[in-house]
Amino acid sequence: MKRTLRKKVYQYTAIFEPDIESGGYTVTIPTLPGCISEGDTFEHALKNIQEACGLYLEVMRDQKELIKDEKGIIIAPVQVTI
Repeated sequence: MKRTLRKKVYQYTAIFEPDIESGGYTVTIPTLPGCISEGDTFEHALKNIQEACGLYLEVMRDQKELIKDEKGIIIAPVQVTI
């Protein structure tokens, strides 16, 4: 009997903040506290945060913690005039 390996795809919102002093980007995922990475380019930062997020979720899985994604979350820009 052949075993099938199943994987679930999770989706998160990453925030890329330009690093004015040294260039590149710092990236965080607000839904995963402490999940942070950086990169010299946007593409490098994206690759790094994907890896960091994967490792973060592996630890959560190994510790039998509930893994949630961002279904139902609405992200919208907010403008404020003062």
